[in-house]
Amino acid sequence: MTDRNLEGTGVLVTRPRAQAEDLVRAIEAQGGTAWCFPVLEIAPFDALDVRNSVARLGKPDIVIFVSRNAVEHGIEFTDGGDIAVIGPATAAAVNDAGRVVDIQPAQGYDSEHLLAEEQLRDVAGKRVRIVRGKGGRELLADTLKGRGATVEYLSVYERRLPRVSAEALANVEAHWRSGDINVVTVMSVQSFRNLVTLLPDWCREQLEATPLVTPAGRVIKEALDRFPASRPILAPGPGADDMVQAIIALQGTDPGTAP
Repeated sequence: MTDRNLEGTGVLVTRPRAQAEDLVRAIEAQGGTAWCFPVLEIAPFDALDVRNSVARLGKPDIVIFVSRNAVEHGIEFTDGGDIAVIGPATAAAVNDAGRVVDIQPAQGYDSEHLLAEEQLRDVAGKRVRIVRGKGGRELLADTLKGRGATVEYLSVYERRLPRVSAEALANVEAHWRSGDINVVTVMSVQSFRNLVTLLPDWCREQLEATPLVTPAGRVIKEALDRFPASRPILAPGPGADDMVQAIIALQGTDPGTAP
């Protein structure tokens, strides 16, 4: 019989709806209930605008995709150069697109771990293209420039704060008040900030008392800065199984996560 370690546990899933399916399935497979509340909207840029941007860039030696979204909306504009990715989900997206990943962190799922790879240590004189959403961290570019590379960005989408109906907000609050939501999952700092912005006042106050599970250390810091008495938990990775593993582990240390 399949273990149902999350029986009676409700998890607020904040990923964009199109990307939440794996986590929802993993939660439900363990007997939990997933409540979808997307806090990010991914809006791809017009293909012609992206092609015009590519035409102004030099031919890259290395192309870095910073996320699965970057692959989904940018792989068709990439021809030539070694492909580098930050994590396994991004690598899977590259493989699904029929391309080969050349550089991937042996451990970890962030820019710091990618920068530790040997192929990105000796980049003097090379041209590196970073495919990403509009804005974001500058660590990759700044570090690679410091190592002598020429770095160019190709922005292929933007992350927006979604419009959430009054009905959807009331629904989240009703379930939270009734004890149906026991854990919150957040994947990125921007997602956390959007969550805080979107939630009704009462739900926002509950973030201090409701365990938050994230794969990102930067989210942990952001959560503690905003809610010093909160209980953010670091998952071993960003994959659905990693997130569920962290939620299950939480059950043994915090019985308050289930009604």
